[in-house]
Amino acid sequence: MNLPAGLERLLRPPALALVRGQADPPFPRSPRLRFRLPEALRLLPFRAVDLVTVANVVAFWIVYSGVLSRLVHSNDMTAGTVGSPEDRALLRPLYPEWWLHLAAITSCVPVLLRERWPLAAWRIALASVIVMPSFEDGGRPVQAPEAMLHLLVVYSVAVRCERRTTLGVWAVSVLVLVVYGPGVNDALPAAVLLAVTALLGYNVRTRRLASRRLAEEEQRSERALAAQAALEERARIARELHDVVAHHMSVIAIQAEAVPLQAAGDVGRLEEGLQEIRVLSLSAMTEMRRVIGVLRDAEGRVDTAPQPGLGRLDELVGNARSAGLTVALSLSGDLTGLPEAVSLSAYRIAQEALSNAMRHAPGSDVSVRISRSGGALNINVTNDAGRPSPGTAQRAEGPGHGLVGMRERAAMLGGRLWAGPAGTGFAITAILPVVEET
Repeated sequence: MNLPAGLERLLRPPALALVRGQADPPFPRSPRLRFRLPEALRLLPFRAVDLVTVANVVAFWIVYSGVLSRLVHSNDMTAGTVGSPEDRALLRPLYPEWWLHLAAITSCVPVLLRERWPLAAWRIALASVIVMPSFEDGGRPVQAPEAMLHLLVVYSVAVRCERRTTLGVWAVSVLVLVVYGPGVNDALPAAVLLAVTALLGYNVRTRRLASRRLAEEEQRSERALAAQAALEERARIARELHDVVAHHMSVIAIQAEAVPLQAAGDVGRLEEGLQEIRVLSLSAMTEMRRVIGVLRDAEGRVDTAPQPGLGRLDELVGNARSAGLTVALSLSGDLTGLPEAVSLSAYRIAQEALSNAMRHAPGSDVSVRISRSGGALNINVTNDAGRPSPGTAQRAEGPGHGLVGMRERAAMLGGRLWAGPAGTGFAITAILPVVEET
């Protein structure tokens, strides 16, 4: 049946509260409200204690004991606990004992459910007002402990549910208290307390949602910055490999022109020349597969400066020493004949590691170890905490994307890179595969 729009809007909040509403997932708990058990108590089925859950269990037991004691006492009074034994034997309690236990549990169990199922907890709390036994004047006395538990449940609903559901919870709660509660005169202060509690919970919900959206925006911004840094580094790597690829293409072109002239009809010399061209072509194709992006910048300029390699490590170490670092360089294994991309990437990784030491640990002792073992080139750069001086303190400032670039270089060659704290300082380790170009 279609209802008028105004009536439908009026009935929607109570319908959401009683039947159709759903609670949002719980917000993350503050770490200050959880603590891990000591090692001596690790045999228990749980490893950590949630203080909010403990408080809910304690509140349930205290209120349950008090409500049950009060109901039993009131029920005995109706059976005639005063007078002669003969008179008391003729009277029966107004309610059976199981009903008293049910009423006490129904009024207190919502506090145990409010964290996981807030709407279900509120509905049970609402039912507890209806099933609560009435004595003497027919009223259903609601004491302060039960009222506090009901307010806690309403607060949990307001924190986890949207606005219309919370409004419906408040309206239905006030209506039930007017009909089944202690009296109409007490309904106004109860409605005010419920409204204040609901507004407090809704305010907490709004702030938490805003904090969550802000954290998500920050994560998206960080991912975008990381992606932008990776793209910029890949473009820079492509420009650096431009000379390598251009060199191969030039040599191939010259060989293609010179081999027929040198062979002068000699089939053996012609095949030998063609084999050299094939080797150069395969090497160029290998380098081109590693190139990511374009070789030009946004303005169309081409960076054609010659690129360094491991042969310029002494110059690099000398510059670092002049900047205040104490650098110990160790080379082992056969470092000659490395592929140009591997030599270039190893040089850049060592260069960036030394630059990081200059910025973040000025005056530190740095160990640079580069070795070749089988088909891998191992690079390890370690520095201590440093001894900053007034002249070098400014160098330690200024974050960058050096680690992102080093990881991109290693990944481009099919290698791996690790970076992290080591003792009081920092360590960078990279393994670059050395593929012989044949």
